[in-house]
Amino acid sequence: MAPVVAGVSMAYHKFKVGQTVNIIPNRLDRQLPSGAYTILRLLPIEGLDIRYRVRNARDGHERVVLEGQLSAQEKVAS
Repeated sequence: MAPVVAGVSMAYHKFKVGQTVNIIPNRLDRQLPSGAYTILRLLPIEGLDIRYRVRNARDGHERVVLEGQLSAQEKVAS
């Protein structure tokens, strides 16, 4: 649970730098390629928006996405 300071809940990033995640494009981001992305940077939290800089594992393009667009990639047992 996030700490509460002066009656305001503090937010934290859910994912870590270097973690591989999947993007869940919303209806406005249809051009956004789905698949694996790597977290490059945790960006400053602005209001309620928790943002990340990510790189697509396939095409190498970098993007800024909201935390709500990301899901943890499940590890495959070897």
